[in-house]
Amino acid sequence: MNFKTLATLVVLMTFVFVNCDQKKTAKEYKSTKTDSNIENDETPDGMVWVSSKTFLMGGKNDDKYAMPREKPSHKVFVDGFFIDAHEVTNKQFKKFVDETKYVTVAERQIDWDDIKKNLPPGTEKPADLNLEPGSLIFNKHAKGVVSMQNYGQWWTWKIGANWKQPEGPGSSIEGQDNFPVVHVAQEDALAYCKWANRRLPTEAEWESAAQGKFEDNIYSWGNKFEDLNANANTWQGKFPMENMSEDRFEYISPIKSYPSNNIGLFDMAGNVWEMTSDLFNVNYYQTLDPMAVLKNPKGASKSYSPSNPYQKEYVMKGGSFLCHESYCASFRISARMGMEPNSGSDHIGFRTVVTKDMLKK
Repeated sequence: MNFKTLATLVVLMTFVFVNCDQKKTAKEYKSTKTDSNIENDETPDGMVWVSSKTFLMGGKNDDKYAMPREKPSHKVFVDGFFIDAHEVTNKQFKKFVDETKYVTVAERQIDWDDIKKNLPPGTEKPADLNLEPGSLIFNKHAKGVVSMQNYGQWWTWKIGANWKQPEGPGSSIEGQDNFPVVHVAQEDALAYCKWANRRLPTEAEWESAAQGKFEDNIYSWGNKFEDLNANANTWQGKFPMENMSEDRFEYISPIKSYPSNNIGLFDMAGNVWEMTSDLFNVNYYQTLDPMAVLKNPKGASKSYSPSNPYQKEYVMKGGSFLCHESYCASFRISARMGMEPNSGSDHIGFRTVVTKDMLKK
């Protein structure tokens, strides 16, 4: 496939991704016991209670990696809610598929007439072969990268890649029940939520959960960058050509491979990106009243990204195993990136939330 075709597919399917191999096996950590997630008889299995609080959302003044789209920081109040202790796993998603016979977006034939509505006028149709069901995966053999703006150098469109065979035909999730499910589009995540009586978190809810007992921290474990490798699966070395695996994993890792935050949530940084229900708008924070405290904000009313102006995008949070300080540094709580809702990849997953009112229905 030439780069022009791949670039088109990147626009369609978003960017940044993972492979399901792992070099080493880590122990499974137990959740941190705190007064916010124990002795609550209403807490559903596998979830954690996030207490209502006011906290500072967005890029912090002393965060050298904070990007313009994360600024200015602003205070928000978020009501309490329950959130999954970890990302939805292959085992959990398989149960949903087995019971509903659901077919994910990556398993369906691609409809060019539908896709081209979100592309610049005059975009050429790729060859029919490249419109077969599949997904984008990270090219672990990327060498000789010339420009970091040329995403086609480290992404591969893989026909047949989906949640059941994350590296394409011949691969499988056998023995990976406790890995985050990937290659799921937002449409797939919403279908899972409907089945489970859950929903995706808002960006504010996600940041409240990542902060835990904190109110203005940069990372889910505190404010020290040097603690990154002990707390998150990210990239060490030279991105995207060499990952030194100083955090014990080269690519995606099982859930609970790293310590939880201080309320018992795992992988709020690194491993796989996590979807939210908020529209992605790079200018959204700049439209807010810095003196006001927003209550349960639900994000921008309109999506906007200058790098993808024709496509509606939603906010994803937390970064992935591909994040490196030289490239995106999205292992921070305030980091935010846009994702196209109708496609998935091998480094994007999701976790769900539920409120007490939802549980009464």
